[in-house]
Amino acid sequence: MAPILFIATARAEEARAFYADVMGFALKDDNPFSIEFDAGGTMLRVQKVETFEPHPFTAIGWLVEDIAAERDRLYDRGARFVRFDFLDQDERDVWTAPDGARVCWMKDPDGNTLSLTQLAA
Repeated sequence: MAPILFIATARAEEARAFYADVMGFALKDDNPFSIEFDAGGTMLRVQKVETFEPHPFTAIGWLVEDIAAERDRLYDRGARFVRFDFLDQDERDVWTAPDGARVCWMKDPDGNTLSLTQLAA
């Protein structure tokens, strides 16, 4: 078995552009029900819905080897990262967890929270 990532959008055209152009995922299909991408070897299915209220927590996250480089690459492509008042984030919006993992968050066009994580060495 292999996992499939699911996320919802009420803004299909904007979501398609975000996941293809900003995130850099290869578009596999765009049909009346969903937009499907290859997200690093895992299928990401963006479900088309009429209305949507995003959850207040991370919906999908990706492990990265160099969070600063990946964050800057995505920022340069149009991703906007989120700051949280209750976390001590650096100038790149990266928070260092007590175990040494480094995490930053961004939003997609529907307000879904996405994260990048670099595990502690």
